Amino acid sequence: MPLARTPVNLEALRLTGRRAVAETLGRYAFFSAAFFSIIVSGMIVWSLAAETWTFVSQVDYSTLWTDGWFPRRGMYDIKTLVVGSLLTTIVAMLVAVPLGLGAAIYMSEYAKPSVRKVLKPTLEVLAGIPSVVLGFFALTFISPEVVQRLFSGATQFNMLAAGIGVGILTIPLVASVSEDAMRSVPDTLREASYGMGARRVSTVLRVVVPAAVSGLVAALIIAISRAIGETMVVFIAAGATGGSLFSVDVLGPGQTMTAAIASQAAGTDQVVGEGLTFQSLFFVGSLLFLLTLLLNLVADRFVRRVRQKY
Repeated sequence: MPLARTPVNLEALRLTGRRAVAETLGRYAFFSAAFFSIIVSGMIVWSLAAETWTFVSQVDYSTLWTDGWFPRRGMYDIKTLVVGSLLTTIVAMLVAVPLGLGAAIYMSEYAKPSVRKVLKPTLEVLAGIPSVVLGFFALTFISPEVVQRLFSGATQFNMLAAGIGVGILTIPLVASVSEDAMRSVPDTLREASYGMGARRVSTVLRVVVPAAVSGLVAALIIAISRAIGETMVVFIAAGATGGSLFSVDVLGPGQTMTAAIASQAAGTDQVVGEGLTFQSLFFVGSLLFLLTLLLNLVADRFVRRVRQKY
């Protein structure tokens, strides 16, 4: 005997009682979380903007292009910090991109599932190592055992060791995001390539990598942002904590934007000196914020242009 069917209408689908209360509370809870994040972001931007305006409105602009970064002496040479940040980031990318991308290709295209299950979590453990530990590793091992052995003119504190340390810190990030991007490429593209007689290496380099280019670019941009924003490794290994003369020599000490902020704000006595020493830290923070924002905007536009949907 067939069961009688109950007609479905809007009243039957309407939430009532405890379900309605739970849905309402959940909606307001999620809205509060999103709104709170916006408020916190706005407060951060406001705190940066207020002190940055104080610095910009009172500083003598001739002090922004001097021989070095010595804020307690009234010398705010921006190019010293920007060039130092770029040099360490370039070194970090030269380390992280080949190793991270190579690891991602192996895990995505060559490794057996059992190997991947062990290798990927093991690689990601590296991302959990505190940056201060890698900073001391760069200072006590990378600098004397690698950099100084290869380059006789290198000092104990140098930007090359700091860049290598930041690169090691960034490898898991590049590998994880790149591997996810390549695994999202449909298997039909690989099968079509194999059906045409292509070897695996040709399939990887000419099919999988171009198909996953948007994800790979995203991984690269995230890694660059992470390298530019890294503090403790460059603070410990690059050496120039009190200030730095302008230099493009990666074998000597140098200063980055993040390390400059950390070194000057390390204690209350560190920001005593010329009148705008404290405000200069917010000025550098605003530059770092704008640089990262610009980098992400450019990357987002590029990813939108090359993204392929399957």
